[in-house]
Amino acid sequence: MGLLDGKVAIVTGAGQGLGRVEALELARHGASVVVNDLGTAADGTGANAAPARSVVADIEALGGKAVAAFGDVADFESAAGIVRAAVDAFGGLHILVNNAGFSRDGMLVKMEDAQFWDVMRVHAKGHFCMMRHTLAHWREAAKAAGGSPLYGRLISTASDAFLMGNLGQPNYAAAKAAVTYLTMSAAREVQRYGATANVILPRARTRMTSTGPWSGIFARPEQGFDTFAPEHIGPLVAWLASPLAAHVSGQVIQAWGKHVRVYERPRPSLDHENESEWTVESLEKVLGPFFAGKKPVDDGFLLPMA
Repeated sequence: MGLLDGKVAIVTGAGQGLGRVEALELARHGASVVVNDLGTAADGTGANAAPARSVVADIEALGGKAVAAFGDVADFESAAGIVRAAVDAFGGLHILVNNAGFSRDGMLVKMEDAQFWDVMRVHAKGHFCMMRHTLAHWREAAKAAGGSPLYGRLISTASDAFLMGNLGQPNYAAAKAAVTYLTMSAAREVQRYGATANVILPRARTRMTSTGPWSGIFARPEQGFDTFAPEHIGPLVAWLASPLAAHVSGQVIQAWGKHVRVYERPRPSLDHENESEWTVESLEKVLGPFFAGKKPVDDGFLLPMA
């Protein structure tokens, strides 16, 4: 018996890389999988049905069940069709892994309007559209069950880019911040159904990390342990999708290599109430000494660049 026997999962962006690893891992544990992928290039252009179909074939070769869905996750009606594909093929939907995305890097001073909004669209709107239709399905399922708790797992893919404010990726960092807090809000909403919602921050070698300033960090080693192999992320997704993590929700969890890291919500480093209304002078009296020994940016809200 597998941990996920009888469960139905959608994995977006599952045609290759991290999404492919996640889809295969869920299938190994018994889930029936809808493999969603448009087959675009790393920058989101083009389309190719072959990657999704290849993953379906790989899952079937393992003895699992899978179907391909080629819808655009950031198109509202198309996202609804992906959810319907799961229900039509396997009779329900229990697990949603939002993974689809791409990057279009550039410095903010030179970034074009489309370069910013295309990345926001696929990440932030794509997560929203898929969550919205998944929650609508769960709501109807809960009503049909007389309000009994149902099995639901939302797993969102963000990045520590939003914690570090990656230089040259302002659009990607903003999109991943949106994904994180969208999921935190969803965690509160799905709690009434007995479902969970969590965010993962994978550090893994993907198409987005194989080029540009991060390519050297994430490169495959010539020998020894491959710290940034995407295969290291699969078990975390399967665990969060399983009954073992039924009590885990509203969490941000990072994984890479042999590491796992759980983040807590931001906490104030200064909390001061003045005796009277603030003036520039009174703010300087409180904030001046506080920031006097701190470095700009490095000692701010952001994590150090890794």
